[in-house]
Amino acid sequence: MTTEEAALKRLAMRSWRRGTKEMDLILGPYADAHLAAMPSDRLALYEALLAENDQDLYPWMTGAAVAPDRFAPLVAEIAAFARDRHRPRP
Repeated sequence: MTTEEAALKRLAMRSWRRGTKEMDLILGPYADAHLAAMPSDRLALYEALLAENDQDLYPWMTGAAVAPDRFAPLVAEIAAFARDRHRPRP
């Protein structure tokens, strides 16, 4: 396993094993769908996002609180992915 593969696996694991089930279900599927294609600068930002507390992340993802500017575009992308994933299909 390469260093890059190990880093992606670690980020995926951290996405699926958060402190709360809600964040597991938001970040885990997003990580599975997007991490492999992310450029290194975006991966670094995602890793920084994972260092935040779930008690802060969840309100950002749900729109109950405003995400910090540095995370706002990534949070919006993840939140949209989660909403679309759970939207009923016709």
